[in-house]
Amino acid sequence: MQLYPLQFTPILKERIWGGTKLKTYLNKPITSDITGESWELSGVSGDVSIVANGTYRGVSLNDLITQFPDELMGKKVHEQFGFEFPLLFKYLDAREDLSIQVHPNDELARARHNSFGKTEMWYVMQADPESELIVGFKKDSNAVEYLEHLNNNTLTDLLDYKPVQKGDVFFLQTGTVHAIGAGMVIAEIQQTSDITYRLYDFDRTDAQGNKRELHVDLALDAINYQRTEAERLYRQQENIANNIVDCPYFTTNYIPLNGEKKVARSLDSFVVYMCTEGIFELIFNGQTYSYQTGDTILIPAAMNQYQLSGQATLLEIFIS
Repeated sequence: MQLYPLQFTPILKERIWGGTKLKTYLNKPITSDITGESWELSGVSGDVSIVANGTYRGVSLNDLITQFPDELMGKKVHEQFGFEFPLLFKYLDAREDLSIQVHPNDELARARHNSFGKTEMWYVMQADPESELIVGFKKDSNAVEYLEHLNNNTLTDLLDYKPVQKGDVFFLQTGTVHAIGAGMVIAEIQQTSDITYRLYDFDRTDAQGNKRELHVDLALDAINYQRTEAERLYRQQENIANNIVDCPYFTTNYIPLNGEKKVARSLDSFVVYMCTEGIFELIFNGQTYSYQTGDTILIPAAMNQYQLSGQATLLEIFIS
């Protein structure tokens, strides 16, 4: 495999709650005023990312994995996940509140949908004043209480609203009832899955007057009714990989880059960088590659020595 940092053509998704910040804030080539998601790196069937730069431009992520599984993903990751890319990376623009929803765990998702579950994390890149997220229940609940409030249109009374600002991180294990609130841009890292059970959508309708489908019955045994603490606090030491999340599905570090950082790793995994702010360069084999806010870069597992340079904040993600 010819080694270099790979970028992919964004897969843009219109959503009823989307807006225009993916263009104004992250420079994505959106053509709609309701663009809610930019899928940066995806192996999801029907939405597989295509390389946008270099030798492999025009080649799909899945074709690259088929040709170079160990070099691209790492032998250990390949042995664990086969030829399926295990993570999905997105930027989201919530002009309006998203629906209140929950994701099933691996066991449920495999039995019902032949899919991975959907453990995920959010990094808040931008938040308007008074923006809020919903993350879990205020206190321990149960299915009976939950259904009573759902049927009475008072579900939000049970849920834990969290005010947010730039730099906040939330780690959502499967089963956590959640919703992204209006007025924020989020970087999202998750298992490769598009399985979402929608519980409540604030009675919204689309342009044709139709309400979106709810999945109340499917969600009942997917929900964790216990109160959970999803917010993650983390160090922000310059030019250091400060750990935020370390779970069986992915590890995420926060790097406040100020100047130069040499990277030499023996990790048997690909690495992804999401640039949440600033500009930086990656130097590899005498070549310099330039990046800006909103760029997402896949470093093949076999590319284990390079240098980062610039003023930027980076999320560094891999499988440990």
